[in-house]
Amino acid sequence: MKVPVRVDGRELTLSNLDKVLYPEYGFTKAEVIDYYSRIAPVLLPHLQGRPLTVKRYPNGVAGQSFFEKNAPDHTPSWVRQVTLPAPGSTKNRETIDFAVVDDLPTLVYYANLAALELHVPQWRVDEDGEALPPDTLVFDLDPGAPATIVECCEVALMLREVLAGEGLTARPKTSGSKGMQLYADWDCREEPSAYARRLARLLEKEHPKQVVSVMTKAARPGKVFIDWSQNNPAKTTVAPYSLRAREQPTVSTPLLWKEVESCERPEELVFTAPDVLARVEKRGDLFSRA
Repeated sequence: MKVPVRVDGRELTLSNLDKVLYPEYGFTKAEVIDYYSRIAPVLLPHLQGRPLTVKRYPNGVAGQSFFEKNAPDHTPSWVRQVTLPAPGSTKNRETIDFAVVDDLPTLVYYANLAALELHVPQWRVDEDGEALPPDTLVFDLDPGAPATIVECCEVALMLREVLAGEGLTARPKTSGSKGMQLYADWDCREEPSAYARRLARLLEKEHPKQVVSVMTKAARPGKVFIDWSQNNPAKTTVAPYSLRAREQPTVSTPLLWKEVESCERPEELVFTAPDVLARVEKRGDLFSRA
C-alpha cells in the first residue's frame, strides 16, 4: 500500500508502512519514519552539509543489507546532491553523487527507503558542493570481548583527560552497537588521523592492559581498540541519533559525562528509539556545540 504525504511542502509517497523491520521488537517501517521525523530537530544539525552514506535494510534487520553512497536514480530533484571524488572506490568510480540531508523531507525520503543507519564523514561541503576541511575529530572505542561498553567508558575518561590537556572538549555518545565514540570540535592543527593515532598510541603505552591502537584482531580480546582511522576523510561514522540495525531499534545516543563515569553494566547505556525521544524531550541535544 502506498500513502502520499506532504512534508514541509514536498510530495512523497510512503510504502509498506506495516512492514516489520525489527522482528524481535515488532518495530515497523512506519515507526522508523515516525522516529526520524520526531528526532529531526536534533538530528538534522549533525547531518547538514555532510555527504550521506546509508545502510539500507529493505527486508528488516534480519534480511540482507547494503551500504549506499550514490543517491538512487529515483531520488527526487529537490534532494540536495553533491558530486565528489571517490578515491579507492570499490566500484572503480571516479566520482560519487552523494545526497546531503539538509531538511526533513530528505530525511523522511531516506527513512522510507529503510535506510536505518545514517553515516557521515567528519567534514562538510560548502554551498557549491566543495569539500571543506574536517571540523570534527572522532575516536571510535570498540571493545574486544569480554570487554564491553563498561571498559569503553573507562577508556573514554582517560581520553577525555588527554584531550582536555590539548585544549579540546570531548563529547561522548554510544555507537548504538557494542561501543561508543568521542567527538571534539577540530581546528585543523594537524592532519586529524595522524593526531588521533598519536593520542591512541599514547594511551596504549600508558595503559597497555586496557587499550590497543592497532586493528589486529588478535591484539584486542579484553581491551578497547581506539580506532583513530575514522578521521580519514574517506571514512564515515554513524551519526548521532541514527538508528542501528540490531535486534532492538537502538540508537547512537549522546551521553552525559556522569553517565559515562557511573556506568557499571552494559545495559545501562542501551537506548532504543522511544528512550531517545524521551531523553531529548527532557535534556535537549547533548551533542550540540553550545
